[in-house]
Amino acid sequence: MDAINREQKKDIRLIGKFIEVYCTGKHQTAERASIALPAGLGERFICQECASFLEYTVAKRLKCPLEAEKPTCKHCRIHCYDKPHREKVREIMSYAGRKLMMRGRLDYLWHYFF
Repeated sequence: MDAINREQKKDIRLIGKFIEVYCTGKHQTAERASIALPAGLGERFICQECASFLEYTVAKRLKCPLEAEKPTCKHCRIHCYDKPHREKVREIMSYAGRKLMMRGRLDYLWHYFF
C-alpha cells in the first residue's frame, strides 16, 4: 500500500472522531472495543457496527480517485459510498458535528458547512 498523505491522514482522523462521538451518543449500551486507525493515527473506542463502518470509510478514502483535487465529499462530483453508506455518513456527520461544536470545537465548523 502506498504511503498515506497528509490530507488522507486528516480526513481519516476526522471521520474516526466523528464516528466515535456518534457511537458514544447513539450506541450507549453496545459493547465497545479499541480500534486502531491506519498509519499510527491513534485509536477509537467504538462498537462493532461502527468499527465496520469506520473500516469501510477508511478504505474508500484511501482509494479516492480525485486525490489531487479532492473536494469535501458532499461537494464531490463522484460518490465513493453506496447509497445506504452515504445516508449513514450524513447522519454521523450531522450528529457528531453538532455535538463537537456544542463542546467548543469551532474548528469543525469549516468541515461541517463546507
